[in-house]
Amino acid sequence: MYLYVLGAVVVYYLYRWLRELARVGDKATKHVYITGCDSGFGNMLAGHLDSLGFSVIAGCFTEKGEEDLRKRCSSRMTTAHLNVRSQESIAKVAAMIKAKVGERGLWAVVNNAGVATPSSPWDWLTFEDYKGMMEVNIDGVVAVTLSVLPLIKKSRGRVVNVASVFGRVSACSGAYCISKYAVESFTDSLRISMLPFGVKVCVIEPGFFRTAVTAYEAHWQSNQRIWEKMPQAVRDDYGPDYLQKVEPIIKSVPKMADADLMKVVHCMEHAVAGVSPRKRYSPGWDAKLFWLPLSYMPSCFVDYLLTFSAIPPAKAIK
Repeated sequence: MYLYVLGAVVVYYLYRWLRELARVGDKATKHVYITGCDSGFGNMLAGHLDSLGFSVIAGCFTEKGEEDLRKRCSSRMTTAHLNVRSQESIAKVAAMIKAKVGERGLWAVVNNAGVATPSSPWDWLTFEDYKGMMEVNIDGVVAVTLSVLPLIKKSRGRVVNVASVFGRVSACSGAYCISKYAVESFTDSLRISMLPFGVKVCVIEPGFFRTAVTAYEAHWQSNQRIWEKMPQAVRDDYGPDYLQKVEPIIKSVPKMADADLMKVVHCMEHAVAGVSPRKRYSPGWDAKLFWLPLSYMPSCFVDYLLTFSAIPPAKAIK
């Protein structure tokens, strides 16, 4: 009996592997719009897809990001200033894309832009802290997608959204996990809506990788800034040395993160270029072996595991 089950599993994975080998053709005629290309996954994906022959439209927040891509990529590369917080900026880029792709339509949009700070305890934060992250991580994703969705329907193309394992497990405070859960839900509902039109919708759920999202400096400076401006009563709840106690934990996160960003980029590339893309990609061994299994565990177990080594506030109930 067990051998039959094992055999069925082996056959399934072999079939899936063979099915996923095929790549789309006519790459030069296929335009791919990527957000958040200044650094990290977006920057690497833009260069990688350009090297494969795709016509990339890279949305960058800074002039430096645009210049970097133009210098090292082919003449097919188009860069654009993009602020996903601004409807005007999103609409301007969408109009440029429409003029460029014409009746062929847009092959794919990769919603990669995102921020990870502030991720402090909830009682440290204000509504503005929450709102700022949501504007980028989910409002921007929806706004960018809707701005080019008619063009993607024309080509029967792809929408690729970058979420996180923290869209499965709420392992930190602040709006980051909320925004990534929202990206997961938006992706699922969009995938169902677009099925009749032949549009494929995929989500990337990376584990810990060494990018700006896990950078010590950004998280430490963010926590320091919030600590200094929050009410004295809240600081008293945690104790005057609380921030110094949690600093080693903040420092340890980048050390645990995987430095091989191409594991994520290859998943993104397959979502864009594969004839049969997956609905979900979970790059990183921590995603596959820890975070995703943890997401199916009972809440009491998850709570215990996530708080086991946490630094207790000074006024924590004993």
